Amino acid sequence: MKISRRNLLKTASVASGSVAAGSLFGRSPQAREANAQSASQSLPPAFDKLKPLGDRVKPIRVDELQARIARAQQLMTDADSRLQAIYVTPGTTLTYFTAIRWWPSERILALLVPRQGDPILICPAFEEARLRELLRWPIAIRAWEEDESPYALAAAWLAGITKTGRVGIEETTRFVFFDGLRRAAPALEYASADPITVGCRAQKSEHELELMRLACSATCDVYKATFASLREGMSQRDVAALVEKGYARMGLRGEASVTFGASSSLPHGSRDEQTLREGLGVMIDDGTTIEGYQSDVTRMGVLGKPPEKLQRAFEIVRAAQDAALAAAVAGRECGSVDDAARKVISDAGFGPGYKYFSHRLGHGIGMDGHESPYLVRGNRTVLKPGMTFSNEPGIYVAGDYGMRCEDDMVISESGAAHLLTPGFQPSLETPVA
Repeated sequence: MKISRRNLLKTASVASGSVAAGSLFGRSPQAREANAQSASQSLPPAFDKLKPLGDRVKPIRVDELQARIARAQQLMTDADSRLQAIYVTPGTTLTYFTAIRWWPSERILALLVPRQGDPILICPAFEEARLRELLRWPIAIRAWEEDESPYALAAAWLAGITKTGRVGIEETTRFVFFDGLRRAAPALEYASADPITVGCRAQKSEHELELMRLACSATCDVYKATFASLREGMSQRDVAALVEKGYARMGLRGEASVTFGASSSLPHGSRDEQTLREGLGVMIDDGTTIEGYQSDVTRMGVLGKPPEKLQRAFEIVRAAQDAALAAAVAGRECGSVDDAARKVISDAGFGPGYKYFSHRLGHGIGMDGHESPYLVRGNRTVLKPGMTFSNEPGIYVAGDYGMRCEDDMVISESGAAHLLTPGFQPSLETPVA
């Protein structure tokens, strides 16, 4: 799993109101219903409309997983990389191809996908039965005992495919897992598997987009109830807890980074706990996960009448979002989208460069909250239909206030970008339409 804002906030931003993330889908309907009923207790009336998503959630099917393997093989065939196989260890990419969620440990489990033929799994022998329980369709397993080398098994299998070819290493693979294979098969070449793995994951199917839209919609529903329930004297933790309970009422798990006032001037929040009072800006960020697919949404509100400085910053940031959406067109480079949004903010007096808009415009999003490609200055990756991104320009005035609006978007088949969230933020008084 990549390091992202969501993972960072789980451990580093307790004081700013961060709560644990995940998804309850995959648990039994009875468990989800019990969780939702428990979350109904002590919630303000604005949360009464939140309901579990039920059969709106369609799990990824076996044929979709198999099509992903086939797509990876096609990319290996088409690419100039000369890859004969890819090597994938536990993490999001393993889940993407197999639906197997496997906690990484010092004992390697690996998926090997050849350019042609059937994939295999390398697995500790004592874990084989558990692994077979998780298989969605038959995949050959080569098991290794505790006193045997798993890398020798992988090397022997690879020798049946190629003697001196190239193997692609998935980007999150631990060095020890890569080094073990390299030592066991020194005649092979090794390279990044990104052209294959990112090539598969970056362009989402309609089913994947449907899950992401659901996650975005759920996030906006929870935020709407939360903003309607703000009261003077609340702490950032109080507001984050409301968000967590709102997701639970929907049968989901989600989290929120909540910051007030000057704490929002640091894009990822501050340990300086704030108490809500009239005229103070409220930033709520992050999202939930549905069947492994994530949302990432930021909404900004104010308790009472917005101060003039926040109103002006909001209008500038929203204009930057519009510019980014218009610039996100298939065939253009990722960096050009950041350029379009940054120009709006700099031209309004909040420049140059990263002075006030201190981070990139956005990140890819899907099964990881942050994943390739990235909307950052100089990124020459070409936008393609099915690519999904956050669109999150901001203005941060140190020690005073922060302003960020964030929505998720997809490059459509027509080439233009469309929102995955239900709509941009209408105003500071109405953070969610």
